[in-house]
Amino acid sequence: VAGEDGLRKEEISENSVVHGGIPIDNTLGNGYRPEKMDWERRRRVKIMWYMVVPQLGNITTMASIPILLLILLVGSLYSVEVNGGGGGGTVELVSTVAEQRVFDYFALALQWPPTYCSKSTKCCSQSACCRGANSPSVFTIHGLWPDYNDGSWPSCCSGSAFDEVEISTLFGALEQYWPTLSCSKSSTCHGKKGLFWAHEVEKHGTCASSVTGEEYNYFLTTINLYFTYNVTEVLFEAGYVPSNSEKYPAGGISSAIENAFHTTPQLICLNGALEEVRLCFNKDFTVRECVAKSDCPDYVSLPEFASLELNGGTTTADRSFSYHESS
Repeated sequence: VAGEDGLRKEEISENSVVHGGIPIDNTLGNGYRPEKMDWERRRRVKIMWYMVVPQLGNITTMASIPILLLILLVGSLYSVEVNGGGGGGTVELVSTVAEQRVFDYFALALQWPPTYCSKSTKCCSQSACCRGANSPSVFTIHGLWPDYNDGSWPSCCSGSAFDEVEISTLFGALEQYWPTLSCSKSSTCHGKKGLFWAHEVEKHGTCASSVTGEEYNYFLTTINLYFTYNVTEVLFEAGYVPSNSEKYPAGGISSAIENAFHTTPQLICLNGALEEVRLCFNKDFTVRECVAKSDCPDYVSLPEFASLELNGGTTTADRSFSYHESS
């Protein structure tokens, strides 16, 4: 379940996350979204030469053959650096496999603010949950995430740190369509904290830069997808409008989106209320099926916004609506 810092809803503890129902240990590498691993750190393995070995270009003794074979075997994984001189020294093997593999597709995650904000325990000026009558009444952007076909995903790839100046011309659109719904700072990479936008671009955008480009283009690409695939408009036109009393068939919501965009969305629910809609794309931004499946009951609610107001740093919330479980 999403935390107060606006993280992906799958992140359920410090050391484990769930993506499409697949628990993944954050301590694992190879694309399994480790939260604390420094992906830019290069593992160095030293092999001491305990025998006198001539220069590498003049290996003649039988005792040197195992070392040569070892170097050849690991050549595809490591580069070799020779340190020291004379009759002995060290061979330093520098790993080149720390880089995460190329991702397979994108997931555009759109969140329904009334459902997310129902979890808020405090209010602040930065949270869109606390804008009163101006709180968002449409789906807003959670993020554009590179994912793997096996259900895992990369994170915190190499790239520049978030720079607000780079996206200053997009602030108006971002505040309205990609706002933070939390008062706490979001985790970024390597144990740091920052804005919700910093979290999204550093943890996810850096791993998509081969397609989207750097920070500005990552945000611009995401906003363009958001307007091209206007989920709010599709659902409202199909009669799925916010209500504190109605419940809707999840299959009907899914079908409305599928008929409009020719792809099956992934629906994410919280206590029977629709919380997120995810659309998936190939790397050329043509639609495709998502790997993970929906986790909603047969009937879901699309709640109206509960009244959240600034009141000494706490929430004043009208929680008269209830979530409907499937029947």
